[in-house]
Amino acid sequence: MSNKTVLITGAAKRIGAAIARELHRAGMNVIIHFNTSKTDATSLAIELNSLRAGSAHTLQADLLDDPTHSMLIDEAYAINHRLDVLINNASVFYPTPVETFTTEQWDELIDVNLKAPLFLSRYAARYLAVTQGCIINLADIHADRPLKNHSIYSISKAGLIMLTKSLAKELAPAIRVNAISPGAMSWPENMDKITQEKILSRTALKHQGRVEDVATAIRYLIEDAKYMTGQVLTIDGGRTLFQ
Repeated sequence: MSNKTVLITGAAKRIGAAIARELHRAGMNVIIHFNTSKTDATSLAIELNSLRAGSAHTLQADLLDDPTHSMLIDEAYAINHRLDVLINNASVFYPTPVETFTTEQWDELIDVNLKAPLFLSRYAARYLAVTQGCIINLADIHADRPLKNHSIYSISKAGLIMLTKSLAKELAPAIRVNAISPGAMSWPENMDKITQEKILSRTALKHQGRVEDVATAIRYLIEDAKYMTGQVLTIDGGRTLFQ
């Protein structure tokens, strides 16, 4: 794993930051993409560089801005003159009830959750092919089981799974493409305790997952899953066993 370079979108905090820490611990150089969370991204880079100098960098980009897709990939490549892994983690999540959703909400959710991973993968492919690298997309269990009042979000993640499978076929054999569908890892800031307990009651393992569970799975996909592509790992504590 040493000397490999990974670009993680939306890596300043939560799952993205856990992924950065896990891959850094494995000896990988990490590029922490952020949009508005500059303080968190800078703090994470300082933390990782204190452990291994020059091993973590930050890049800012608004994924709603089309020209930044190619710029972000080229800037990431320029840091170490290689790119081994692209992790499409950045995501937007909020309710869009059918009665009230807007075209602006459609554009934001689809552009960040689906369009950006497609175009970032497109621009990264030429670099990843050289290193026999891989792409990992962060999907969601609601890609298969839609979340009420979150139709556009669920659509975007369903599309991301199809994107994973399509790119796996198109970019093979040089590049592997897989996805992870997390369950209850971290709660939205506005979710009440009763809703949290209801979700966990319908989870086989009866407890919330950890962001580290996703991070270690990503490490597996990079390091060990050499004969896996076009697949989706579901990490949900058994929640999808329930209707």
